[in-house]
Amino acid sequence: MIAQFPPEWAKKAVWYQIFPERFCNGNPDNDPTLADQRGAWPHDLSEPWQIHPWTSDWYERQPYEQAHPHRDIWFHLQRRRYGGDLQGILNKLDYLQDLGVTALYLCPVFSAPSSHKYDGATYHHIDPNLGPDPQRDRKALAKENPADPSTWIWTQADLALLTLIQEIHRRSMHLILDGVFNHVGVTFWAFQDLQEKQQRSAYRDWFKVTSWDDPLTGKTFDYQGWFGFRELPEWKQDTNGIVQGPRDYIFQATRRWMDPYNNGELSAGIDGWRLDVAFCVAHPFWQEWRRLVKSINPQAYLTAEVIDAIPVLQPYLQGDEFDAVMNYNFAFCCAEYFINQKTRISTSAFDQRLRDLRQAFPAEVAYAMQNLYDSHDTPRLPTLIANPDGAPYRQWRRHSRWSQAQNPRYRIAKPTPQHRQIQKLMALFQMTYVGSPMIYYGDEAGMWGANDPCCRQPMLWPDRPYAPARFLPDGSTRREAEVVAFDHELHQLYRRLIHLRNRHPALQCGDFQTLLVNDEERIYVFSRSCGEEQIIVALNNSPHRVNCCLKGVDGLHDLWTEGASVSVDSSGAASFEIAPFWARLFAARRSDGEQSPAT
Repeated sequence: MIAQFPPEWAKKAVWYQIFPERFCNGNPDNDPTLADQRGAWPHDLSEPWQIHPWTSDWYERQPYEQAHPHRDIWFHLQRRRYGGDLQGILNKLDYLQDLGVTALYLCPVFSAPSSHKYDGATYHHIDPNLGPDPQRDRKALAKENPADPSTWIWTQADLALLTLIQEIHRRSMHLILDGVFNHVGVTFWAFQDLQEKQQRSAYRDWFKVTSWDDPLTGKTFDYQGWFGFRELPEWKQDTNGIVQGPRDYIFQATRRWMDPYNNGELSAGIDGWRLDVAFCVAHPFWQEWRRLVKSINPQAYLTAEVIDAIPVLQPYLQGDEFDAVMNYNFAFCCAEYFINQKTRISTSAFDQRLRDLRQAFPAEVAYAMQNLYDSHDTPRLPTLIANPDGAPYRQWRRHSRWSQAQNPRYRIAKPTPQHRQIQKLMALFQMTYVGSPMIYYGDEAGMWGANDPCCRQPMLWPDRPYAPARFLPDGSTRREAEVVAFDHELHQLYRRLIHLRNRHPALQCGDFQTLLVNDEERIYVFSRSCGEEQIIVALNNSPHRVNCCLKGVDGLHDLWTEGASVSVDSSGAASFEIAPFWARLFAARRSDGEQSPAT
């Protein structure tokens, strides 16, 4: 089998990102305990604690939290656990299939003490609390030598993931896992050995140690953590990237999850990886690792978190490292066009930025880019919309500081009807534009929230009653309580858009052509074409109803609203109205010559 760059299936995917601890609690018997948080910030195992009620008001302190009022809300939010697990994801596969998503990206699921699990304790085992029997798994793991792959066992949590993979593949869906290969957590098995034995440890050259315990000089053991976070020790690197010891371990873990039975039965393994903070690891490592991945599964998909300008991204996307990246540049561009008010870019500038982004990489890469608006690292889309013109979204660090809920000027209320309408318009554009759209869990259900940790609230489900949002982060109450509930109308819109994309090859891998740019009216019209199929998308990014006139189109058929009017004059020009912050979708007879891919 010849490796494709990028894999064909990834160009047609509709992605759904899941934060496992907050998606669905499918088995309360495996809920984490306070002791399971050992090694995770905020490092408090003494004060009262319990599994947090799934449907409670996010900023309301529960009785166990009120028992230590000297702690602020941010301490509590980081200590909370809601019990989401793999069984919960398995239980909701029918929901995801009905929604129309075809590929899942799971935030880290490997053993780790935090809720987010970017502080891994291993790469070769699933966190016991995500599986059915944590106590049994931990007893079994105590007999294993993690440094020796020949001793690795399959825990109940590991087998739960294999069951999930099987069920995902049975639905013709795909699954990728989050590979956090730049750093680990302080509970990582090799780092634990290093802390205990220091210079006598077999892993003394695996990490960036800056000093050792030395009574003579008074120095103490210290090391370099990712961006200064001591909870996240970094692997040592040389000119070839991650050094030999952890490199070999990462490679062994990679094989384990891609070919679990070591027999070439690829349907049993994952379909690829999302690589966390990939920009922190040198290119030669990724090149070697890609060769390994593609030797196991030539159709595996590799996408990376690299948030930077196009020139920085280009070396990663030449066919020898990644197939795509999380397309934050797409998100930044869309935020500046759809969301901003005072600093909004023009329709012409929007069109040019999109063109620059499409043409910056090999032709097929544009189709496989993960086009997202939000993630576990950003405010949710409706909250982004409710806070325009602040610290620019593309100025990542500045925006992250500004968009926290503790900023009293940051709006964290339920979206208004106009905010929702803008979200609907953005969802429509996401599902019709070039690239693979990615939904952050709950956006389709109506969830809102500020930046981390408030973007990681428990999923809204239609069969559960949720407490109204009464409280603010400072403990005061809102002027009026906000109703918190699954948004059926929004969900149906997402579902309809996704199914529309899945039905039409032109919306998946079709050629792109700009048909009309109107800066004054904020009208943007483009077409997607594949074979004889041509779909025309006309966007109105303004609060006013507008009239749009298109020349050179033939036989327009409205794909969204049955019976919606289109008038055609004697010259053949088609005219139609577009509602505020909305769009018209048409099927048309293709009359022009073929366009080059994603031009």
